[in-house]
Amino acid sequence: MALEPGERVPDIVAQNQHGDRVRPDFATPTVLYFYPKDDTPGCTTEARQFEAEADRYEQHGVSVYGVSTDGVESHRTFADGEALSFDLLADPDGKVAGAFGVELVDGHAKRTTFVVAQNKIVGLYEGVRPDGHATDVLRDLGETSLLDPK
Repeated sequence: MALEPGERVPDIVAQNQHGDRVRPDFATPTVLYFYPKDDTPGCTTEARQFEAEADRYEQHGVSVYGVSTDGVESHRTFADGEALSFDLLADPDGKVAGAFGVELVDGHAKRTTFVVAQNKIVGLYEGVRPDGHATDVLRDLGETSLLDPK
C-alpha cells in the first residue's frame, strides 16, 4: 500500500540516467512519479509533459524525479531521446518502489505520483492517466501553500 499523505518519506539514493548517485532533498517540494517502463507510449507522454512544464516547476522551487525499474542505460537512452532535463532514477531491484509502497506488476511500477515537502507526503496520485498529469499536479500545487510565488 502506497505511503499516504502525512507519512514521513524514506531517505532514498538511486542512480540517475547519467549513472550519478542521487539523493532527493525531500525537505523541499518534490514530485516523485513512478512509471512502468521507458520508451512506451503512456510513459513517453507523461515524461514529455513533465518536461514541457519543467520551467514552471523549477520557477516554483519544485524538483521532479521520474522512477522506474528500468536500468541506467535504458533511462539514459530514454532521457536523451526525449531531451529530459530532470532526473530519471533507476530502481531495477524495486527497492525505491517498495520504500514508497508502490506496487510492482510483472516487475514494473504501477503509475503513482507523490508530492513531498518537509520530508512528508503531501499529495498522492494513484492510477494516474499520463496525459495531462503534469499539469494537474502543478495546478494542485498552486492550490496549496507549497509553491514559491516567484
